Amino acid sequence: MRSTRTRLAATALLAAVALTATACGGSDDKASDKASGGPGASQEAGQDKVDVPQGIADKLKEHGIDVDAWADGGWQDWDKDKWLSEAKDFVNPVIEGLWKPDRMQSAKAADKTISVKDASADQGVSDPEPAPVEATAEKTPYHENAAPVGKVFFDSPDGPAVCSGTVVKDVNHPGKSNLVWTAGHCVHAGGDGGWYRNIVFVPAYNDLGKSETDLANAGSTQIAPYGNWWADWASTSNEWIQGGSSSGGAGAAYDYAVLHVKPEQGAKSLEETVGAALDVDFSAPSATESGTMGAWGYPAAPPYNGLKMFKCLDQPGRLSLSPTLPTMYRIGCTMTGGSSGGGWFRVVDGETKLVSNTSIGPQDNTWLAGPQLGKNAEALYQNMSKTYGGQ
Repeated sequence: MRSTRTRLAATALLAAVALTATACGGSDDKASDKASGGPGASQEAGQDKVDVPQGIADKLKEHGIDVDAWADGGWQDWDKDKWLSEAKDFVNPVIEGLWKPDRMQSAKAADKTISVKDASADQGVSDPEPAPVEATAEKTPYHENAAPVGKVFFDSPDGPAVCSGTVVKDVNHPGKSNLVWTAGHCVHAGGDGGWYRNIVFVPAYNDLGKSETDLANAGSTQIAPYGNWWADWASTSNEWIQGGSSSGGAGAAYDYAVLHVKPEQGAKSLEETVGAALDVDFSAPSATESGTMGAWGYPAAPPYNGLKMFKCLDQPGRLSLSPTLPTMYRIGCTMTGGSSGGGWFRVVDGETKLVSNTSIGPQDNTWLAGPQLGKNAEALYQNMSKTYGGQ
């Protein structure tokens, strides 16, 4: 009976999330942006030099960072003393042309795995480990079947890295959202590090799901049909900043983040450009009351290569890492690293809503776990919307 219920719920979920894009920022927007002195107007694509806005320049100076050196590539210095980590210290100046197709394809998965022992830390709360659910490829073109989903690229001390993300609605700026939901570990290293750099969201990445061979000489429009969207602000939970670790750690139950993004070129909002955005469900329903959940993302670790979008659909169970931490959702899924940060969706009154995001999984890639989004997550989202949404 379980497979029948899952199949019926999955059909509704797929129908609801297949949102067709109604607008696209094309070449006309880019041309007008250059003429009007918009984002990136002072640079030619491909240069490493970046004009650092005065506000960001002042913030860098406060921390003893040479602004000119940063603009000339100093961002590649990961000296711990200069690695900004506090919530108020996020800086991410645009470097136009940095994220070219080949650099995107070289990005490694931001993997967060935990051992089976850690996953069963509190069997009194955790449900039995779910059976693996084989991830299935999303239909192409992605902008017609899962328009809000994309990839999050960033630079870490280990080099270019990649996660997944979702365009979400901005309740204070309806129809004009520039907000992206992802995982905290896709923007911040947690207790032992700081904010990652050059964070970019690429909606409908590789829209036609082409193979690596077909993309050998692909241009930017094939890889990033709606352009690159730089995070001009990012927020994650204090619990992740203080307690997150390479294996999730105590911050895993709070492993979520919201980005406010702006186009590398263009003037329209992200929601207007892709033609879709999802509401976020902060009701934190229990696993038994939530119905089927679907996780979407771009798995990049073997046997996947990060070029194609996949999804898993399952009835969630509970995962407890500690009696003192909130219970997480857990579903069977074979997606690997790179799917981190990808949205988990459920249907509420006929509408698809984001209810969680991929956070952690085991080393054998048989299941995924994501945080419940309650009052703290909603407060973070509301602050992002009210403070930065209108920019």
